[in-house]
Amino acid sequence: MLKTPPTPDVWNDSLLANPHAVSDKRERVRRMFSAIAPSYDLNNRLHTLWMDQSWRRRAVKLASLKPTDRVVDVACGTGDLTRAFHRGGAAAVFGVDFTFEMLPLAVGKSAQSRFINADAQALPLPDECCDVVSIAFGIRNVADPSAALREFHRVLRPGGRLIVLEFSLPNHPLLRGLYNFYFKQVLPRTATWISRDKTGAYKYLPRSVNTFLNPDQMAIMLRNAGFSGVSAHPMTFGICFCYRGTKF
Repeated sequence: MLKTPPTPDVWNDSLLANPHAVSDKRERVRRMFSAIAPSYDLNNRLHTLWMDQSWRRRAVKLASLKPTDRVVDVACGTGDLTRAFHRGGAAAVFGVDFTFEMLPLAVGKSAQSRFINADAQALPLPDECCDVVSIAFGIRNVADPSAALREFHRVLRPGGRLIVLEFSLPNHPLLRGLYNFYFKQVLPRTATWISRDKTGAYKYLPRSVNTFLNPDQMAIMLRNAGFSGVSAHPMTFGICFCYRGTKF
């Protein structure tokens, strides 16, 4: 009887030295999220102690929604932020994700929203079509974050706001050390056990955060993409930042 060969790791130690420099990062990220989609919400809730939901609610507040606003939520995943914008009073919310397996889960949470399977770097949307673009914990997974930010600027109307939620690292040395121990040693083991993941997704997570842009660099990238009034809002001791920029 022939045995099915084991699924090869999407991420291994060599690739994780700097996952953002891997030439086929886009496809590896897509395969990774496709594999962990069914357990994605459970791991998010458990490993942030439900703080991920409060971060999203604060992001919606920072967007300064108006009743007529149309929102495009990029890298929407299972639709948590999409739903939060709908509940926050947006006139319409469109969720975009390039991992198709995430979208049925998102539809189940926010049936009032429309969802599109597309890449953040090439949104199938016309120029100046929306008032808010958001991306939660997704900008570091994009192959070319600068290109994605320029695309977000393109689809925003003048006066439109960009909201970026992303993980970071605490500034305080003791907090950073404790957080990195949890992030690198505990979370990968427990999250992999829950998800039965074989792609290396939860080894990728801490490495992708530790090797990504710091808040100052992220703010510069937003300005270089054409955004003004850029601000960075730390949450939970700097574990997460919400960046806000405006298109004038």
